[in-house]
Amino acid sequence: MPSTVIRAFSYDPAEHRLDVEFVTGKRYSYHDVPEPVAQGMREAFSKGSYFNRRIRDHFAFTKRR
Repeated sequence: MPSTVIRAFSYDPAEHRLDVEFVTGKRYSYHDVPEPVAQGMREAFSKGSYFNRRIRDHFAFTKRR
């Protein structure tokens, strides 16, 4: 199901980094994200809900340009 909050995301398993682009155009990299958490994001019916429950406020992040 397309997300109304998240436009796109990708995961770099070597870096354990989850890159997220929101529909607002803001982009963030979340660091030290375990692969099972990223896999859960891929499999989640609601990407936004999963993000809020399992990623936001759980991992350090940097804002991307």
